[in-house]
Formats: sequence, structure tokens, C-alpha cells
Amino acid sequence: MHVTEMLDTNPGKKIFASEPLSQCIEACFDCAQTCSACADSCLGEPKLDMLRRCIRLDQDCADICLATGKVLSRQQLADVRVVRSLLEACLCACAAAGDECAHHASHHEHCRICTESCRRCARACRDAIAALGAPAGTTH
Repeated sequence: MHVTEMLDTNPGKKIFASEPLSQCIEACFDCAQTCSACADSCLGEPKLDMLRRCIRLDQDCADICLATGKVLSRQQLADVRVVRSLLEACLCACAAAGDECAHHASHHEHCRICTESCRRCARACRDAIAALGAPAGTTH
């Protein structure tokens, strides 16, 4: 992937360190693809009624991860409050989708893989939030 290379070429001020940023961007795009594929695979399963919540959470997570990866990729004049809020929403979406997929992982390999991707992305979002530092208006 070229994430780190592209971030390093950006002449603007970075809102946080390149490593947690690039890892989070990569995890977000991977999770978006994985959740989209998992939802599609769920649609092909014979017991679709049992997977409706999984499909919904996968689709929500995919959309939020995609948006987060795109916003994090843009460093020029980034608003830390927006970035933090988006990372928190992504963390929440990944936790919800990952937990739901975990319920189906023993019966569906795509849900097992999706659980792993969601948990990896949630960790990357947590690390990115920590790298941003304390929210505005707080003391250290």
C-alpha cells in the first residue's frame, strides 16, 4: 500500500504521527471491504433471517470505515474535533459489527474473518485517538 508514502509527501502540518495514522487508514479500508463482502456473503446464506442484523451492522460499518479512511487521508486543514468524532464513530461501528459477526463465526467463515478485521480496525482507531492526544478544553 502507498498510504505511508502519500502521507509523507503531504506538505501540510500533520494532526498526528504517521504510523498510527497510516495503520488506521489501512485498517479502515480493509474493514470496509471485508464488511461489504461479509454482508454480501450473508445474503447468500440459507438462514437469512438469522443474519439480518449482521448484514445491517456490516453495511453500516463498511460505510463508516470508508468515510473514516477517506477523511484521515486528507491532512490539509484537518479539524481535530471532526477527526476524533469520526474515529470514535468508527470504533463504535467496528465493535458492533465485530461482536455481531462473532456470534455467527462458528457457522460462517466470512463472519469469522469479518470479526478479525473489525477488531483490528477498532484497535487502530483506539490507537489513532490516543495519538491525537487530549480533546480540546481538557487538561493533561
